[in-house]
Amino acid sequence: MLSEAILRNQLIQKAWEDPSFKQRLLSDPKSAIQEALGIIIPDSITLKAVEEDSNEFYLVIPPSPATGALKTDVKPLGSW
Repeated sequence: MLSEAILRNQLIQKAWEDPSFKQRLLSDPKSAIQEALGIIIPDSITLKAVEEDSNEFYLVIPPSPATGALKTDVKPLGSW
């Protein structure tokens, strides 16, 4: 089983190397991931792929653990 960080890195690397994959990933990320890695993402999960520009940074804020929306502990994936 791939960790989230490894999966993310593989997808980014493939998108950098393959412009047609990058376009599929941006327009239909679930299908692109399934085609490239054979990973099926359930319909109950919404997946969005966005491309950062050199002067942009996206900060994704997950649901608060206080809401009960998370079933596992949130662990940082890295540091600055």
